[in-house]
Amino acid sequence: MPTRLLALLLLVLFAAFVTLPLVSAQEATPDPVMPTPGLVASPTPIPRPLPLNTLTAERATLEFFFTELEQGQTGLLHVSGAGMAGARARFVNNLIDFFPMPDGFYGLLAVNMEQSPRTYDLDIFVWYDDGTRQTINTQFEVITGGFIKQDVTLAPDKAYLIDPEVERDELARLESVFSTITLERLWDSEGFQLPIPGGELTSPFGAFRTFNQSFQTRHTGWDIRATLGQPIMASAKGTVAFAGFMEIRGNLVVIDHGYGVFTTYAHLGQVHVTRGQSVNEGQVLGTVGNTGRTSGPHFHWEVAVNGGFVDANQFMLMWKPV
Repeated sequence: MPTRLLALLLLVLFAAFVTLPLVSAQEATPDPVMPTPGLVASPTPIPRPLPLNTLTAERATLEFFFTELEQGQTGLLHVSGAGMAGARARFVNNLIDFFPMPDGFYGLLAVNMEQSPRTYDLDIFVWYDDGTRQTINTQFEVITGGFIKQDVTLAPDKAYLIDPEVERDELARLESVFSTITLERLWDSEGFQLPIPGGELTSPFGAFRTFNQSFQTRHTGWDIRATLGQPIMASAKGTVAFAGFMEIRGNLVVIDHGYGVFTTYAHLGQVHVTRGQSVNEGQVLGTVGNTGRTSGPHFHWEVAVNGGFVDANQFMLMWKPV
């Protein structure tokens, strides 16, 4: 190619480049009030992380795998010591049973999404084979969660489902299901996965929702983009604690994974399991439907720990002993 022609071509390309519209960093950043939904694949098992804080008191060592917890998050505690026979924690008048592992006892500390941000007392009770007992008194901080606001419109034929009494009754029924604690760790080495592997998380946990510009409530789980009839799978191994219908969640399956951990699968079109049935991670529980308080085909996924709803995605991705 002649030198003059090559120079002319380079000049044209440079002019095209400099006339391209520039995007500022502010314009390129999604609105923080409504974050862009993300694709979250099933988690890859990770090795045991190092504890972020350690306390030693007489015969016991207490390890924290968190420094602080946001509203709606779950943290992991580990206590160990020679001859230790058991452990539990007390947080805001709730008692949390720890589960045994070869290297000691682990406990899941769940913070309610409406827990006031501040420093809280945490008491760890341990007991030993020789009958002696010990209490470790410590503290940790709850910080504000990054919850968004959403407006939702329901069709007139479903508007009755924004009655506060209907919601209170349903939450009471779920509380009754969650109150039965299985003192056995049922999840296995496969851990926890999304009910739709590789699914796109859409509406986030903890969102402040206003239905039909009148009724305000909180979003207790995550929505996952799905199509009508798509199979829904168990997040982890466990036992079916509930399989039936509730007015807001529609056709619903609740799985007990042991030690106060439950997952729920809502708005199903069909349910393929029954109460008391054992299920494995990845087993099909039912199919996506449009039942309950929905504005279209819809899948809603929840995790409850120690009786309260927590961020299901954060819980799924955190390291848990198996």
